[in-house]
Amino acid sequence: MTAPSHLLDLDDSASVTAADSEGSLLSAALGGAQVRATAESVNEGALDRIRDLRPRSIVLVTSGGRAGRAASVLTGALGARIGVPILHLPAVPPWVGSLDVVVVAGEDAGDPRLLSAVDSALRRGAEVVIAAPDEGPLRAAGAGRAMQLPPRIRVADQHGFLRYLSAGLAVLTVLGPSRTDNLLPDLHELADAVDAEALRGHPANEVFHNPAKSLAVRMRGRRVVLAGDGPATGALARHGAEVLMRTAGAVVAAADLSDVVASATRFASGGSVAEAAGYDPIFHDEELDGPPPSIPVRVFVLSSAATKAAASRRIAVLPDAELVLAVEDDEEIDKGAGRWLGSAPRSSSWR
Repeated sequence: MTAPSHLLDLDDSASVTAADSEGSLLSAALGGAQVRATAESVNEGALDRIRDLRPRSIVLVTSGGRAGRAASVLTGALGARIGVPILHLPAVPPWVGSLDVVVVAGEDAGDPRLLSAVDSALRRGAEVVIAAPDEGPLRAAGAGRAMQLPPRIRVADQHGFLRYLSAGLAVLTVLGPSRTDNLLPDLHELADAVDAEALRGHPANEVFHNPAKSLAVRMRGRRVVLAGDGPATGALARHGAEVLMRTAGAVVAAADLSDVVASATRFASGGSVAEAAGYDPIFHDEELDGPPPSIPVRVFVLSSAATKAAASRRIAVLPDAELVLAVEDDEEIDKGAGRWLGSAPRSSSWR
């Protein structure tokens, strides 16, 4: 999304669209298309070699960035719940062999780490899936031996998270329900849900009905901290911080909720929004006016329906914190006690 600006009326869709000079809004709205493209690759037989396979383990090797965070979300959300071990590692471990599936994901087809991972896994007889551009040295390394899930939809780098997440889900899905306990979403249904969220975040929708704009308004005039209450939401928080930096130039901190709660007393010492807005460094005299005001901190805690009660109790010590989680259109939004239960990290601005 475009950078929240005091000069930009977020309810003026023409102004918002005009301010998006780099096409970030369109790129973010293609999240559903990325998921759907992965689903079509699976339907075309891209992963037929591992369909209904019973591997000893699934090893995710990534180059970091969005691929790494998608792998962290998968392992954090599903690692303890499915019937096959899933590991996110920086390289192929020496014990990998013909009983394992190795997923190699990244953005650079010339990355030496990805090339080494593909070569090592293939030499040891593992089934290899490459979720990376089908070009350059990586294409040569896996030619005829590795399964390919290349990107089909061109988006800005910071909006490629869902491509890697859907690739990991696709690999888990083709293993069959006996290994995943029917925990995984259908990729086409997931794509529809992402498209619906992008529609809710359309520039023409008013702030009150637009979760992306609502988040932007709540971040305005604040130092922002994104926190996750678990491994998966922690990875989403780091992804959100990167998207805000890459898209809006906003400097946002991302941290685990436990670290944020431990820093609660330091957040409480910040000034008010009005004080920060009226501060003029030219005319401010510290001896007469006191120390310059600091911009207050607002913490956005990413959570889920299963953990929101515990997260709400934990953030009670924070002076300004809001709970961010997924809700359906017909669910009630609870604004009590200064907490906001709004739309989730699925929001189009973080995709």
